[in-house]
Amino acid sequence: QVQLVESGGGLVQAGGSLRLSCAASGRTRSMYTMGWFRRAPGKEREFVVAIHWTGGNTYYADSVKGRFTISRDNAKNTMYLQMNSLKPEDTAVYYCATSSYCSGDGCSRAHEYVYWGQGTQVTVSS
Repeated sequence: QVQLVESGGGLVQAGGSLRLSCAASGRTRSMYTMGWFRRAPGKEREFVVAIHWTGGNTYYADSVKGRFTISRDNAKNTMYLQMNSLKPEDTAVYYCATSSYCSGDGCSRAHEYVYWGQGTQVTVSS
């Protein structure tokens, strides 16, 4: 199993920045893809971004391109999400997740992710 723990959420004004972290432990060698998803109140879970753990290829949802940046530190088994120019519509609980494969569609298919963190709240005020 892989355990994931997110941190870094909080309250920020529109236009501000936050950096989320996701620390992985356990069977980290099984990780092929790591991703961030979010769920806003009353909405479906939404793909945000994914990264191939070894190769570093990244895939972004159109809604966050140019504003969010995903990165990882393999030595620390930690993934980061730098979020700039935040908008009120970015308000959501953000979850990190990991999968042992990626079948396509920019690794955006939530059902391919087996292990999930507990989530961290991001609130952007207008």
